[in-house]
Order: sequence, then C-alpha cells, then structure tokens
Amino acid sequence: MLAAVDALIGTWRTRGDVFGDDGVTVVARVDGTDAYEWLGRSFVIHRIDVMMADDHVEGIEIIGPYDAGESAFRTQAYDNEGGIQQSTAAVDADGVWTFGADGAKATLRPDANGREMNADWVRSADDGATWLPWLRLNLQRT
Repeated sequence: MLAAVDALIGTWRTRGDVFGDDGVTVVARVDGTDAYEWLGRSFVIHRIDVMMADDHVEGIEIIGPYDAGESAFRTQAYDNEGGIQQSTAAVDADGVWTFGADGAKATLRPDANGREMNADWVRSADDGATWLPWLRLNLQRT
C-alpha cells in the first residue's frame, strides 16, 4: 500500500481541460501545480495551486489514514473559496487510484516510470445515473 502512495509523492506540473455541462465542450484550461508530501507515514498532504481559465484555485487535501475495513483512505479537502469536501480514495494492485465524492469521481493513473499521471474526473448528470466528463488532467513530475 505504501508503495502506491509513494508514487504520488512529489511536485507535479498539472495541465488539462474542464468540460462544460455537455461533457464534450472545453470551457476552461487548467495550468498549475499539485504537490503531495508525507505527514509522518499515516497522512499525505496534497496541495493544489492551479489556474482554471481566469480563476486561481488553491486547495489542500488530507489523505489518510488508510481504513483496512473499507480498503480505502478517507480524504478531507479545503479550497480557497471556503469549500470543504470529504471523499474516499482507493488504490488497486496496479497503483490506479479511484476517488469518489458528492456526485463526482476520478481515476488517477500513474505511469510505470513515475514521471507522469493522468486523471479523469466525471460528474453525475442531472438524471443522477449518467456520468459525464468533467476534468481531464495530465501531471508531469517536476
């Protein structure tokens, strides 16, 4: 489990697209950094500092500790607009992460050489059953 978490640790150049309500139209570009660091060996601090179009988005997410009963990490995130979000994060045997919270979920795929990750976020459509693309991000280790 720790090896999968270690794969995240470091600073990443983050770029990507935000999709509109149709899940197809790009409505904003993302450019900035994500940084992951250990706090002890029980928690990971994830710092977000990106531009989404003209909006400066900053946040901090606390990942951990691992809950063996649920086979997942609990996460708590805070942003510069006063938002607070709780979610879960699970990692499979291949090191692929799945995050889920409040009508959104993401898949984060680190590559085998540890230099790049891709994240695909989807959000629930108004019908509550359909998932539409929301964010597509590429992270390059700096």
